[in-house]
Amino acid sequence: MGRTLRSDHLPFAMPSSKHALSQEWRFLTFMHWEVSVESLQPHIPSGLEIDLFDGKAYVGTIPFLMKNVRPRLLPAVPGISSFPEFNIRTYVTKNGKPGVLFLTLDAQSRITCYHAPRKYGLPYRYAKCEISEREDVYTWKSKRISDGVELLGYSKSKGELMSADKDSLEEFLFERYCLYTNHKDEIHMAYTQHNPWQYKLGEVEIAKNSLTESYNLGIDVLNPDYVHMSNGVHVHTWPIQAVRDDCAE
Repeated sequence: MGRTLRSDHLPFAMPSSKHALSQEWRFLTFMHWEVSVESLQPHIPSGLEIDLFDGKAYVGTIPFLMKNVRPRLLPAVPGISSFPEFNIRTYVTKNGKPGVLFLTLDAQSRITCYHAPRKYGLPYRYAKCEISEREDVYTWKSKRISDGVELLGYSKSKGELMSADKDSLEEFLFERYCLYTNHKDEIHMAYTQHNPWQYKLGEVEIAKNSLTESYNLGIDVLNPDYVHMSNGVHVHTWPIQAVRDDCAE
């Protein structure tokens, strides 16, 4: 997981300004389901379009460790800069830029869960979370404090380390370099840069998943259609900014 970031694989250029934050996303389990556009549409803010792969929409539930989040040029702060996060995301476009839309970001960080929704419109919710890693097994547990929805299970990798082929489903799901959010009734976007994902196929045992079930997507939440696992990437992110309908950023 290199700290030197490439740019030759990016589908669009990053801003000319310096990035605002550095972070690592570690020990990720990507669980994806095919979902109907009809069940997903109520969760999509006006101004964004659902991105489809071969005519199909997808939702992912992804437990992982957010590590060493820090402003550019500053050190990480022990006890604050690293925390487990469990997000549910889908795939959208605006102005021709494919990106990620988060339905929720459940995290064990009171600072992030207070600050990010208010300043950026990101749907962070405080939860008691655990992520552990041992060899090829990731174990994860999360329970949201406000309503008790939870995710409990583990994943195990199999096979060889891979990267996504061009025009593959994995490229569609993984190689996303911006996020969208609805903040103060206006679509905002933030650029994110990292090297291409390296991953292995995986299998999961899910004991509880009321987290995903709470979004009423009409899927079997205990049996994802696709499972991938990754040790992680080093990430640069830029500030969130409003997106005009006529701009190409």
